Amino acid sequence: MSTPTRPAGEADGYYEYEDQSDAAHLHALGYESDFRRDMSPWANFSLGFTYLSPVVGVYTLFAFALATGGPPMIWSFVIVGLGQLMVALVFSEVVAQYPVAGGVYPWARRLWGRRYAWMTGWVYMVALLVTIASVVYGAGPYIAATFGFDASVNTTILCALGLLLLATLINLMGTRVLATAAMIGFTAEILGALVVGGWLLIAHREQSFGVLFDTFGTEGDGSYLPAFAAAALIGIYQYYGFEACGDVAEEVKDPGRLIPKAMRRTIYIGGAAATFVCLALVLAVTDIGAVISGEDADPVSTVLNEAFGSTGAKIVLLVVLLSFLSCAISLQAAASRLAYSYGRDDMIMGSSLLKKFSAKRHVPPYALIVAAVVPAVIVIGSKVSEDAITKIISFAALGIYLGFQMVVLAALRARLKGWVPSGKYTLGAWGLPVNIAALVYGVVAMINMAWPRTPDAAWYDNWIVALSGLVVVAVGLIYMAVHPLHDRSTAPYDDAIPKKDHVAR
Repeated sequence: MSTPTRPAGEADGYYEYEDQSDAAHLHALGYESDFRRDMSPWANFSLGFTYLSPVVGVYTLFAFALATGGPPMIWSFVIVGLGQLMVALVFSEVVAQYPVAGGVYPWARRLWGRRYAWMTGWVYMVALLVTIASVVYGAGPYIAATFGFDASVNTTILCALGLLLLATLINLMGTRVLATAAMIGFTAEILGALVVGGWLLIAHREQSFGVLFDTFGTEGDGSYLPAFAAAALIGIYQYYGFEACGDVAEEVKDPGRLIPKAMRRTIYIGGAAATFVCLALVLAVTDIGAVISGEDADPVSTVLNEAFGSTGAKIVLLVVLLSFLSCAISLQAAASRLAYSYGRDDMIMGSSLLKKFSAKRHVPPYALIVAAVVPAVIVIGSKVSEDAITKIISFAALGIYLGFQMVVLAALRARLKGWVPSGKYTLGAWGLPVNIAALVYGVVAMINMAWPRTPDAAWYDNWIVALSGLVVVAVGLIYMAVHPLHDRSTAPYDDAIPKKDHVAR
């Protein structure tokens, strides 16, 4: 369904027609939407950017990556960025044809079927809820450093719950407020990244660019590849968030055209910002050897204090905290839209509540409550065992990648069975090779995430990432067998592939 050229001086009429066109497209897909299309193209991109959150990702994993692989770990941003761009291009074709709220679940439903879609959504939902918990919990030490108190278990839990509550309240205010929060978060984070990174490069650069090729002996007596693969987790954990642009497809005008653009911008701009922040930090570290040896366990704080002083470092930390908040808001928005999508299709226990809408705010309040309560329970669980929360969170990135690759696999299967993308964005002849490249990349990345790297630990700790993935899938399969609501769902499914009887008619 084409969008007309905007007539000069007829903005209101144009948008009215555009809304009708979007509603007609959604109706043809079998849905009526209660959402308001209040999210602008840049707000949609900002949602994906703040979910990706280059500052949060880099600051959280910088010490680990530098100590594990040395400065060359930065090249993982380029490799992973290219791989995830392939995934984003596949998603762009799917969302252009099926701009339905919920993202990976409704996409898998149309490309494959109800059972496959249920498992795709389940894996991704668990990963999102765990990721929300990990983000707000990870903000605790930064809140403590900013306001000058000890980051004990109790204070970290309280800070995490406070941040989670604030994110929930913002999300409950509706799409327009969510869009504004995403724009504010994006603006603060990108300016903070540019200002901090620029200052470090101009006034506090301690290393030459040649250091980016110096492993500092992290390979030991063997090949550098294992060390680089482990350090590359900083890149692998960085490049997701673009799918959030599609999770809110029913809140954006002309989603089939604009969301693919937002997804690609998230990769381009978010990836460039993350690489820039990481580069500035690497070149500003005075003693890289001390980081690798473990003598300097927190090089980010060391660099910020040296470059900005205690007062300046606190200002930078405030920007970091805003990044954590905006990241949590975006993650929660994505999780709630997925839960709502499940509920609307009557796919899971509690669907009658998950699909309810606030008439005033035009958001699904109960779906948002789920996206707050479950992460809160995980955070509180750290009081019982910090080791347990670490094990739970270890699944987060693998689960998101697995959810991605289930959609990529479904798209490849559908192509081979005759699906020809028909939305406003298509790759044409490049669709199949890009789809294959995206699947190969994703499988390699998941193997890298799950690969055991702690031979001295108990076997279950050594394989914790893979085991956590198996547990989540097993629980999902048991639920499907015990409570098979998915088989009774009457919403459209498995209609991307042309049917022979349709052709005969």
